[in-house]
Amino acid sequence: MSLCVQDLQRHYGGVRALDGVSFEVPAGQCVALIGPNGAGKSTCFACLAGQQLPSAGRVYWHGQEVTTLAPARRQALGMARTFQVAQTFEALTVAQNLQLVRARARLSWWDRLDRRERDQALQALALVGLAAQADAVVADLPYGAKKRLELAMALAGLPERDERVLLLDEPAAGLAPAERADMMALVRRVAATGVTVLYTEHNMDAVFGVADRVLVLMQGRLVADGTPEAVAQDPQVREHYLGQDFDARLLTEDAPHARG
Repeated sequence: MSLCVQDLQRHYGGVRALDGVSFEVPAGQCVALIGPNGAGKSTCFACLAGQQLPSAGRVYWHGQEVTTLAPARRQALGMARTFQVAQTFEALTVAQNLQLVRARARLSWWDRLDRRERDQALQALALVGLAAQADAVVADLPYGAKKRLELAMALAGLPERDERVLLLDEPAAGLAPAERADMMALVRRVAATGVTVLYTEHNMDAVFGVADRVLVLMQGRLVADGTPEAVAQDPQVREHYLGQDFDARLLTEDAPHARG
C-alpha cells in the first residue's frame, strides 16, 4: 500500500473532529474524500500532511510511519499538499515560482533565480498548460491558472522517486464549471503518471467520473468507501449528504475524460 491511515483521531476539547478514521490508498490511485461541512476533511488532510498532529492513530507512507514528522520531512519522502486557496508567490513570475521550489536549498545573495533550472521549470509548466505564461507575473493570472500553478509547484517540490503522493485540498474550489473540468482532467493526467492522489472536494462533478474511489466522512467517521458508483447508491450517503435525487450518471456522462 502507498498511504495507510490507522484509527486516526483528532480531538478539540470535547469535539471529535476525527473519530477513528482508517483507510488505505494504493499507489497510483486517484481517491476523493468527500462529506458535508464539518465532517473532518480538512482536519484529516492537516494530519496527513503534518500541519496538525493527531490525538491518536498512525499514518504510514510506503511502510514508514510519518505520524509525527514535520511537513518538510514528509515532502522529502514524497508527500506534498495543496490548499483550498492557492498558495503562490504573487510578486514572482510563473517560471520563478517553479524555479524557487526546485532550488530547494536557500539561494545565495549572488544567485540569480532566473538562472536556476529554468528548463526544468518550463517542462513542469508545460504539464499544467502554463508554459505560454512562464514570464507572466503571478498576480496577473486568473485564479484557475494559479490553482494549476500551485499543483505544478507541489509536484516540483517532490523528490525524484517512484513513490509520490499529492494531497489536494479542494483543487476545483472557486472555479467555474469549465475550469473545474480542466483542472480535474489535469488531476487525472497527473495520476496517470503514477502519482498517488487523494483529494477533497465539494463539487460532485469533480468527483464522479474522475475518482477511482470515493471515501465519505461524516461527523469525523468514515461511513462509506468504494467505487463512485457504489457510493452514489449508499443509503446513508444519499440520505445525509448527496440527496435522494442524486444521479451520478448526469455528471459522468459529461465528464471530459474517463477513469482508468
